[in-house]
Amino acid sequence: MSFLMLALCLQAKGGPWTKGGFETRKYRNVFVEMGYSKKAVEAKLEEVFNDVFHGPNKVYFEVGDTLGYISDIKNHDVRTEGMSYGMMIAVQLDKKDIFDRIWRWSKKYMQHQSGPREGYFAWSCKTDGTHNAEGSASDGELYYITALLFASNRWGDNTGINYKGEAQRILNCSMSKNGEDGQMPLLHPDHQLITFTPDRFGSRNTDPSYHIPAFYEVWAKWADDGRAEYWKEAAKKSRDFLHLCTHSVTGLNPDICQYDGTVMQGPWMRGSGNFRYDSWRVPMNIALDYEWSCADQEWQQDYGKRIQDFFYSQGVDTFNDQYRVDGTLPAENEILQAGGFRKLRHSIGLVATVAAASVLCMSDKSKEFVDALWKAKHEPFDDGYFDAYYDGLLRLFAFMHLSGNYQVIFPK
Repeated sequence: MSFLMLALCLQAKGGPWTKGGFETRKYRNVFVEMGYSKKAVEAKLEEVFNDVFHGPNKVYFEVGDTLGYISDIKNHDVRTEGMSYGMMIAVQLDKKDIFDRIWRWSKKYMQHQSGPREGYFAWSCKTDGTHNAEGSASDGELYYITALLFASNRWGDNTGINYKGEAQRILNCSMSKNGEDGQMPLLHPDHQLITFTPDRFGSRNTDPSYHIPAFYEVWAKWADDGRAEYWKEAAKKSRDFLHLCTHSVTGLNPDICQYDGTVMQGPWMRGSGNFRYDSWRVPMNIALDYEWSCADQEWQQDYGKRIQDFFYSQGVDTFNDQYRVDGTLPAENEILQAGGFRKLRHSIGLVATVAAASVLCMSDKSKEFVDALWKAKHEPFDDGYFDAYYDGLLRLFAFMHLSGNYQVIFPK
């Protein structure tokens, strides 16, 4: 069957699917649908995984017999973002040793074991475990909890780590915080939406890229913390929030915003209302919620079309990695720097997440984005800039999505 015929068949059925993995336990291999052989897809996924964990530009490092960490090489640190991503990748691909090493390092060096921040994690550490900051970034805890629950489902809790117990501890510690000593729950108590940081200052805002409603459904099913209905409500409110924060034409979202989707004003917020590094994750996150829950399918399919239409209009091989949400380019002083460079690029991390949005819609444009990701080389730019960490992890996540290897993990 030609790709066009396949797309027409899918469109005739109302889209790629109407039920998610929670219900069907089935996942599309978009690469195979688009003509790549299953063997080639499996080899490519292994290659991309090895680039991140074992290759010459790896970001994963083992310490002794039991520990390991993922480093943001260009910033010379270890972040809860990357550590929790590493655990999610490891549990998805059944890499128990990697998962356990990263968790042990996280618990030993990053997690606060007592005091007002108990249960939370220092978001940035040196590679020797020394804290660069004491506070937390809420997305790290979001991924830690979900990855631990999946580990409990996949490997059980009697192999040396009580995965579910560790997830429950983070949840219970979070929900016990009420603003005293400056610490807040991961989800704002009034809005029931994830905070930018779970403290009095950072809880005034949210980050659209932290919103993964299906993760709350995982918590509702398997956290066994007595809050199942609360997490289901949180998933619904998170989906509603994504409607508010994504532009009605371009699909672009701000880097950080208020709980109603609007951007805080002030000279210190310059560029924070633009689509930039954190924002890249939103297309992939919406795709994940669609794959797993399919609870907002009509809007999600429309979003997939909008976001791919916009980037297609900018050129599949040439679009920039930062924009204002209306699709215009940012001013020079709005461009967020990375690795000592302040420059717009065609970054493989964004190439990856826009391609991952192809699970939301099937069109000739979607195939072009998927082909572009398949062919893209993760290598330094002409000026020497190279991001093995963020670009590399997003690239790996996208290959997992598009090959059907990013799944809800049920108890055995």
